[in-house]
Amino acid sequence: MRVSVCVRGDWLVVPCGDPSKSMRWLGLEALRRYARAHPSEVLSSQPSFVLKRCVDGGLLDVEDSISSVLSDNDFVKLRRSTEVGNFCLRLTVPKFKHCTPLTNHLRHVAFASFDFLNLCIVVVYGVNTGFGKFARSVLVCVWAGVGAALIPERTRMLLALRINTLAKGYSGVSLETLQKMLSAFNASCLSWVPEKGTVGASGDLAPLAHLALGLMGEGQMWSPNTGWTDARTVKLKGHGLTPISLKPKEGLALINGTQMMSSLGAEAVERAEAIARQADVIAALTLEVLRGTNKAFDNDIHAVRPHAGQILVAQRFRALLHSDIFPSAIAEKPYDRVQDAYTLRCCPQVHGVANDTIAFVKKILNTELNSSTDNPLVFAERGITISGGNFHGEYPAKALDFLSIGVHELASISERRIERMCNPSLSDLPAFLVKEGGFNSGFMIAHCTAAALVSENKVLCHPASVDSLSTSAATEDHVSMGGWAARKALRVVEHVEQVLAIELLAACQALEFFRPLGTTAPLERVYELLRTVVRPWDKDRVMSSDIEVAHKLLLEEKVWKAVLPYMEQYKDSHRDHISSVD
Repeated sequence: MRVSVCVRGDWLVVPCGDPSKSMRWLGLEALRRYARAHPSEVLSSQPSFVLKRCVDGGLLDVEDSISSVLSDNDFVKLRRSTEVGNFCLRLTVPKFKHCTPLTNHLRHVAFASFDFLNLCIVVVYGVNTGFGKFARSVLVCVWAGVGAALIPERTRMLLALRINTLAKGYSGVSLETLQKMLSAFNASCLSWVPEKGTVGASGDLAPLAHLALGLMGEGQMWSPNTGWTDARTVKLKGHGLTPISLKPKEGLALINGTQMMSSLGAEAVERAEAIARQADVIAALTLEVLRGTNKAFDNDIHAVRPHAGQILVAQRFRALLHSDIFPSAIAEKPYDRVQDAYTLRCCPQVHGVANDTIAFVKKILNTELNSSTDNPLVFAERGITISGGNFHGEYPAKALDFLSIGVHELASISERRIERMCNPSLSDLPAFLVKEGGFNSGFMIAHCTAAALVSENKVLCHPASVDSLSTSAATEDHVSMGGWAARKALRVVEHVEQVLAIELLAACQALEFFRPLGTTAPLERVYELLRTVVRPWDKDRVMSSDIEVAHKLLLEEKVWKAVLPYMEQYKDSHRDHISSVD
């Protein structure tokens, strides 16, 4: 039996003489072979990683045997991960055991808060009121979400964040319940969670209630072994896990919080950060083929308007465009215009504020991911419970609306650059970037696709959080609409990625018309990368598949990785160096 494993973009064929070995063995063997092929790269002696099946994107449990989850000649992707204490934004959440903070300090705090609740003789909401005594019957009414289920990877992130906030020790859940949630996470037993139905008031009530439903052994669950099926089949028969039995306060503790909007928002931020970096690279290539000048990126211009993002983007452009370190034969031709159009000249200003927006939102979400967002909160050391509003989703909602507006501009300006390349009156390039234009449409409809995505984003960028509808008999009389803010932020980011994928295709196609002249070394590397998956456009063919593979390059950050060594080289060679390039 053989399995192909992708490690850092390299495919390694791993023979499995004994298919009863674990998936962990497969991952370690793939890393060993990768290290042998790349002796200059330093890998951890105790690596942590996750494995995903390529055909369906399913997460694979490293404790399962190879033969139980894979077939001969299957394809698997391996992603490295780090140990988890507090969460920082990461798309892939590592499998976590009983980490030290949980077994020591947090274990003590969680036990103390749960023990305190059991001794309460005063009336405490969710403990000895109706919600506490009849938790399950009250939860029934909250299982009211609609729409498609979150994909398993997103549900796993949601569960991880829920465990993280409960483990802080201020929610009053039992260690038994927390342990059962950890066990479900480690086995990738994931509840069916519909994406719609939260107004972000008492947090994400409906989605988190559906998350709890599967953990209680009801409804549908997914695991790598079973796919979607009955929760008891997944938990009991598939993995030997016992359902959660709700104790006082736990009905509220499992559904109060902002983890739905925060988990989707975390993915949106990570993807936004990745595409913002690569947007600078793609725009630099477009400027090159439109024969723009690098004068607008002079250090002194940006020093007198010292916004951090603007300075960073200008530094990246200087590292990528014609210089004494990386000369360009194309740029050596005389520049015959006074100045460039705004879509070229103003990239530091437009891309820069997108970078600053992403950094701001990331800071908000990193705080949110590591907060206690339950109600009421238990402060055992003070001997009290306090009802407050930490479950309100206004922070992530506002931040994610801001993210949509900020990152959309990367697509808006990209679409205008695509237009300039396709329009011969603006570019001095063949119409729609194709020879024999009378017989071929070239990039005409690809530009239409970019325009359609940008137009759709304009509607999606209307803030969700400016709306509020009173719910729960006017008790929840101001809501955040954070769930929709998060979902549309993800959609906006995806559209931005797709528009920039089209610009990447167009810029590389435009470069064909300059041959045999070459551009700078880093931009030539980007061209070579794209040409490994997309051939030049000589006559009309299916464009959507080209856009898809270019989009995949951006999702995997390969464009950024391709230029990063050159940017580091430029930094080492110039006093005016690049800050925070990695």
